[in-house]
Amino acid sequence: MTEIVFSRNDAVLGQLALRPVDPAADAPLLHGWVTHPKAAFWLMQDAGLADVEREYASIAASDYHDAFVGLHEGRPAFLVERYDPAHVELKGLHPARPGDIGMHFLTAPTGTPLPGFTLAVITTVMDLLFSDPSVRRVVVEPDVRNTAIHRLNEAMGFRPVGTIAKPEKDALLSVCTREQFLAARGAIR
Repeated sequence: MTEIVFSRNDAVLGQLALRPVDPAADAPLLHGWVTHPKAAFWLMQDAGLADVEREYASIAASDYHDAFVGLHEGRPAFLVERYDPAHVELKGLHPARPGDIGMHFLTAPTGTPLPGFTLAVITTVMDLLFSDPSVRRVVVEPDVRNTAIHRLNEAMGFRPVGTIAKPEKDALLSVCTREQFLAARGAIR
């Protein structure tokens, strides 16, 4: 069992926790998630199992990027990536500031969705990121067409900065300060 690096108890949905991705052991699980039609914006639809393992091995070896399997009540249920936007994803596209951190998250496909689960997941991710006192802002760059995530980001306190052209997509760059997140979190409780 891999070490839990962060956990949070959601009053409605119970225990949410994060552990580092083990690229070899987790590749079959992650492959099913990132190639599922629901994960179209993850941009790995055509990836093979070896591609997924290679991608997460590369992330695990990086000094600027890491990935976590999210657990709900002890069972794998979501994926999180955390990155330094000065070195990964936004390098040369956004003037990163000291204290910036970037993130991606993906909830696992399921036939029995839990109401409020995605909101609980993003709250857990934001709590993880802001648990580091050096983090001042969270930066995200979802596809401009992903309106569902834009609404969710707004609910977390993110404010759009503008559209940026990345090699793989046009993205809506948005940022959330610690204060914006805490204010939004207070509003959604």
